[in-house]
Amino acid sequence: MRDSIQVEIIPACSDNYQYVISENDCAVVIDPSDAATVLKYVDAAGLDLRAILCTHHHQDHVGGIEQIKDQTGADVCGFRDGRIPQCNRFVADRQKLAVHSISFEALHVPGHTSSHLAFYCADGASVFTGDALFAGGCGRLFEGTAEQMWHSLQKIAALPEQTRIYCGHEYTEENLCFALSIDPDNMLLQARLSNVAALRSRGHPTIPSTVQQEQQTNPFLRTGDAALRARLGMEQSTDIDVFAELRRRKDRF
Repeated sequence: MRDSIQVEIIPACSDNYQYVISENDCAVVIDPSDAATVLKYVDAAGLDLRAILCTHHHQDHVGGIEQIKDQTGADVCGFRDGRIPQCNRFVADRQKLAVHSISFEALHVPGHTSSHLAFYCADGASVFTGDALFAGGCGRLFEGTAEQMWHSLQKIAALPEQTRIYCGHEYTEENLCFALSIDPDNMLLQARLSNVAALRSRGHPTIPSTVQQEQQTNPFLRTGDAALRARLGMEQSTDIDVFAELRRRKDRF
């Protein structure tokens, strides 16, 4: 891990997060929905924005691309399916992507969309998960199956435990309320929800979490947990069936 790699959280829209990752004067932005706030930060920090990384094509994650590219000339990097505006660098699963001194590994994590990517920065001990894995939850299945999403989340969960997770939205408090409704005896979950509620009461982000924290308190990463399965009445079910039931319940929560 290099301490010189910095991550700036830039809120946008009602609950989106954009991220500027920088080292020295080189910068990358992930999922820019609002060009003005990104450009204002980059200009004030004296950064050279060289690349735009896109996890998926939804408008609240790509809305700022055109203006940022016009003003900075940054490369636009995303999945090769024609849905990322002005994309000129295509990346696939497990492909390495270097932007000056900052390196990422793209992880194909379908489920929320069929072409969703996460970007893992090993040197920064960080992963940017878009709308695949949220703090305390996961994305809705708009274009994929429960099986696809379960396998996608396993990729992220396999990263080193202290990897910081930067997701696309501030959904943490609601996600943890749902988690507690089906896992009420989890003391780590209780403590996490209390901490998150305190952060939100002060207007602070609840991001980042870590892989370890998600493994302990995110029900979508705990499909094999005996106590959780018992609460669902699914002791003999497969992990994928447990995941599908959790997602159905969350959709109605």
